[in-house]
Amino acid sequence: MDLQKLIRARYSVRAYKPDPIEDEKLERILEAARLAPTAANRQPFRVIVVETGGREEALGRVYGRDWFVQAPLVLCVCAVPSEAWVRRHDGWNAAEVDATIAMTHITLAAAEEGLGTCWIAAFDPSAAREVLGVPPEVIPSAFTPLGYAADAAGPKKRRSLADLVRRDRW
Repeated sequence: MDLQKLIRARYSVRAYKPDPIEDEKLERILEAARLAPTAANRQPFRVIVVETGGREEALGRVYGRDWFVQAPLVLCVCAVPSEAWVRRHDGWNAAEVDATIAMTHITLAAAEEGLGTCWIAAFDPSAAREVLGVPPEVIPSAFTPLGYAADAAGPKKRRSLADLVRRDRW
């Protein structure tokens, strides 16, 4: 699939089949995250791959929607600020942006593999740390279920380019 078709086809899946994910597909998706561009190529992120079977109750504390644990896997992308590039002018740390780019690669690679995802930021960070054993110096940035969709894409609502793009100045 070409990139423009892939971008248009990808959607936030909110119903999943319990079918297992082939190891080769998961490997290609994780490789896409590894190849994501990051500031100064520092790669200050980690991906936690969680099997949902038997962990539904604990994962439900992280994000309480039933469909979150329908898929066989949940991925958590974490930012590692101590490994990130820092802008010298103002001390801005690129870790969370870099983790976000990795998650974008995951969602697009999953769509290319015929798998569904749903970017989740509205999770409980304290529960995420506890359930996944995330150390205090690491930031859980985003979650997604990973599995075969049991729903279909609806219409996408997006703002117009005119609303989003500025030329030369704000």
